[in-house]
Amino acid sequence: MQGREDAQRGYLDVEALAGELLAPGSVFAFLAKNRGRLFPDSMMEDLFPSRRGRPSVPAPVIGSVLVLQALQGLSDRETAEALTFDLRWKAACGYGLTDTAFHPSTLTYWRRRLAASKNPHRIMEAIADVIAGTGVLQGKRRRAVDSTVLDDAVARQDTITQLIAAVRRFGRDVPGGQELVATRATGYDYTRTGKPDIAWDDQDAKDGLISALVTDALALLAAVDPETLEGKPADAYALLALVAGQDVEPAEDSDGTDGRWRIARKVAPDRLISTVDPDARHAHKTRSRQQDGFKAHIVIEPETGLITAGELTKASGPENSDGTVGARLIGMDPTITNTSVDVLADSAYGSGEMLAALTRTGHTPVIKPWPLRPAVESGFTLDDFSVDEAAGTATCPNGITKTITVKRRVTFGAACTGCPFRARCTASPRGRKLELHEHDALLREHRQRASDPAFQDDYRTHRPMVERSIAWLTRGNRRVRHRGVSRNNAWLQLRIAGLNLRRLLNLGLTRNEGSWALG
Repeated sequence: MQGREDAQRGYLDVEALAGELLAPGSVFAFLAKNRGRLFPDSMMEDLFPSRRGRPSVPAPVIGSVLVLQALQGLSDRETAEALTFDLRWKAACGYGLTDTAFHPSTLTYWRRRLAASKNPHRIMEAIADVIAGTGVLQGKRRRAVDSTVLDDAVARQDTITQLIAAVRRFGRDVPGGQELVATRATGYDYTRTGKPDIAWDDQDAKDGLISALVTDALALLAAVDPETLEGKPADAYALLALVAGQDVEPAEDSDGTDGRWRIARKVAPDRLISTVDPDARHAHKTRSRQQDGFKAHIVIEPETGLITAGELTKASGPENSDGTVGARLIGMDPTITNTSVDVLADSAYGSGEMLAALTRTGHTPVIKPWPLRPAVESGFTLDDFSVDEAAGTATCPNGITKTITVKRRVTFGAACTGCPFRARCTASPRGRKLELHEHDALLREHRQRASDPAFQDDYRTHRPMVERSIAWLTRGNRRVRHRGVSRNNAWLQLRIAGLNLRRLLNLGLTRNEGSWALG
């Protein structure tokens, strides 16, 4: 049943005894006085529809604890210890001096309850209601978008380790899996622990082990009809199929039917890096900076630094690109209603799809354009070619006009022979070729606008705030504590809630005649 906080303070209530020691304007002091307003008992009633049983932790307490945990980046055990031994936590959560915290597993229980509810991010929404109550974002017509890579909570696994782990999971989760592993997967002893006992510096031995593991995996997959599986068994089947296909290829002079396999001489574009967390991915924020984990995307209002929307996704895949997620977050931002905004972002968001999405919704992109790379050093770029979309033609700097094909390609070919500008245009003996983007006209127009000094001044003045917000987000929290996109996205929403509350307090958040205001 729903637990409720006692309105009457105990004799040893920490806030009553030592509340004046709390730093004015701190999150602790704010929660000590306002946790009941911020997280009322009615906020969690749908999670406990029954009136029977042991009362839950009261909503004001659990709301405060989850915000403080995300803000300080503590584990569940560290959070319980802080609530037991830290007087600031006790004051913020209404605990008495001698009160002890609940068991750390209670936080796991609450996260599961919230995740399964119709409104899993209600704590962030409670802070968003405070922001709306202050009116601080009214009339603010700019939003900045950015992303950062967060390290995952698991270790990267090599191909052999993944294959063995996926077969074991198949045996655990698929009905009859243990018997299938015992009878069909005979190339390796999957009950033994530790690394396989082979000569790891012997390539033939490694290829032999890979062949045995892949052959076992294919035999197990062939023994089960995936259409009959759902839930955890279906996940285990899909994981084994993915692992058995992403990192291996037939051995040299083999078509794969003779059971000879080797580790592939390439990396799959969306490679799974661990069977412990199948959502973790290789991330390439830049060419020189590579990480494993997830991507956190945020939208902020640059004058206040408040985060107005956020989402955690896998770190790779076109559906998780900066432009795709950025456009989606701008469309979902609850603070943007019936108005257009200027969207500031770096060149990672300068895709044609992002520009088209913003144009459709009436927003103005103030986004650093993608750089144009000439085919020849210091030579002509795409903008030196004029394109007539209506006529379906493109004209080169020498005045030669060619037709744009259905696949939006332009081939100048023989027309380049004897051209006085050829040395500045192409090094190909077959002449210059162009591949025009679907939104080429929009990209050209945007590059033209970006050359305006007013555009550049706006970009340099207002976009840097999002870098500061990213720094606040990741300070002490670069590594996530959970597995999977869903759980880590829930953590990100709590982290955003805590950061926004702290930011509001720095801006002078007060309670004025029953409503929220900024001093």
